[in-house]
Amino acid sequence: MKKSIAVLGLGKYGCSVAKSLYEMGEDVLVADKDEQIIRDISSKVTSAVCANLENEDEVLELGLQNMDIVITGMGGNIAASIMVVSIAKEKDVPLVIAKASSARMEKILKRVGADKIINPEKDGGVRSARILASQSIHDYYELDDNLCMVELQPKPTWLGHSLIDLDLRKKYNMNVAAVKEKGGKWGYISPTKKLTDKNLLMVILEKKDINKWK
Repeated sequence: MKKSIAVLGLGKYGCSVAKSLYEMGEDVLVADKDEQIIRDISSKVTSAVCANLENEDEVLELGLQNMDIVITGMGGNIAASIMVVSIAKEKDVPLVIAKASSARMEKILKRVGADKIINPEKDGGVRSARILASQSIHDYYELDDNLCMVELQPKPTWLGHSLIDLDLRKKYNMNVAAVKEKGGKWGYISPTKKLTDKNLLMVILEKKDINKWK
């Protein structure tokens, strides 16, 4: 199901996340106070708004209560980040994600209600977008220009079936490399072993096929 996602603050990371999410078919609202950035990105997202994210009234006008996910990309502006996170939580946004530029900022944003903190040194924009766009994807790695490796939770319809039954390679062009129980270690999986809701799969597939199995 398509998600409504707001990306607020359009530095390098915010722009990368917003464009990647839009390319994956999500409804993406972006906001930033820089009019030039808004003009440049307007054709690459669903809607783009010029707004001062330190101003409570302007943040409220964005309609964050209609969003499934709100992402703040303002690692260098703690005042704006606090404002956005606080309002998003007050509006009962299911998932609020904040970029932090320091351990101290991370602690503050967690206190005001951020559900997850993004570390730009560890998470690239495209990788974060892949993870955020799917409830099933736990992690995502690019192997080269066309291949990726994805850590994912089996779909509910896969549970109780073996890899032989599911034939994921034929249906989704997906190759299962390893399996683990949540909290356990990765290992090889017997093609006859039935999947459970405690399993995580490590699969390799082409980037162009990543949305086929959702």
